[in-house]
Amino acid sequence: MKLKEKVAVITGGASGMGLATVNRYLEEGARVVIADFNADTGEKALAAARADGFGDSVTFIRTDVAREADIVAMLDEAVDQFGGLDIVFNNAGVGGAIGPLTETSVEDWDYTFDVLAKGVFLGIKHAARTMKARGVGGSIINTASIAGLSGDGGPLVYSAAKAAVISLSKSAAVELAPDRIRVNAICPGFIATPLAGMGDASSVEGAFSKGQPWPDFGKGEHIAGAALFLGSDDSEFVTGESLVVDGGLTAAGPELSRKFPKTSGRNSRVSGVTKGTTGESPEIRRF
Repeated sequence: MKLKEKVAVITGGASGMGLATVNRYLEEGARVVIADFNADTGEKALAAARADGFGDSVTFIRTDVAREADIVAMLDEAVDQFGGLDIVFNNAGVGGAIGPLTETSVEDWDYTFDVLAKGVFLGIKHAARTMKARGVGGSIINTASIAGLSGDGGPLVYSAAKAAVISLSKSAAVELAPDRIRVNAICPGFIATPLAGMGDASSVEGAFSKGQPWPDFGKGEHIAGAALFLGSDDSEFVTGESLVVDGGLTAAGPELSRKFPKTSGRNSRVSGVTKGTTGESPEIRRF
C-alpha cells in the first residue's frame, strides 16, 4: 500500500473529486480526515467509509475553509485522532461568481476568492506549521484548474482564483522545500462531479464530443489517482508543479466559452454566484 500509516486531511472530501480521493487513500492504507462544509454529505461519506470496513481509519469534521479557526481545528483533528499529519489535500471548491466582469459584484468576487484562494492559503499555512513541528516533512496538494492556465478556461473570477492557487503553490514549494514539505497543484479539466452539475454520463459524453481529445470523460477517480501520486513517496522529488489532468483539453486549446457556453457563463444574461455542494443555494440575478 502506497500510503500505509500516513495521515491525510482532504477538504471538500464529502463529494466529487474529494470523495474519490478519500476512498482511494483509504484503500492505500491512509488514515483520513474528511473535511467538508456540508455536514449532511460529510456524515454520509463517513458512514459509507466505515461500512466499507475502514472503521477507525476515517473521521469527519465540518469545515469552512475560509475560516482560519476551522482550518486549525481540522488539522488538530488529524493529530488528535491519528497522531500526525503527512498529507493535506486543499481540494474544497465552489463554482463561485458567474457572468460578465461588468456585472460581477464585489461580494461574489470575495466569496469566490475566500473559498478557492484564501482557503488554500490557510490550508498551506497551517499544514506547514504542523508539518514543521513534526520535523518529518510532508505533502501539500492544492486543487487548481485548467481555468487558471488561460484566459478562456472558465468563468472569470473562478479562473483568477485558480491562477492564484497555481502561483501560490509554486511560491510555497520554494519556501517549504528546506523542510522537506512538497507543495503541488492539480489542474483538472472538466470532471463529471456534482460540483460541475454533470452527474449523467450520457450528457457528459455528448458535451465532450465537441472538443476534448480523449474519448472518455473525466471522473473523480482520475483526480484521485493524481492525488495518490503526489501524496505518496513516488513523488518525493516533485514540488512546485501543476499537474494537468484534462484528457488533452488544454493541449487542444480550451476555448471553453465557445465549446461549453453554459459552463463559462460569459455570454449569458445572468450573473451571481454558485456554491457547489455546500448545501447553500446559488444566488443568480438576471440583467
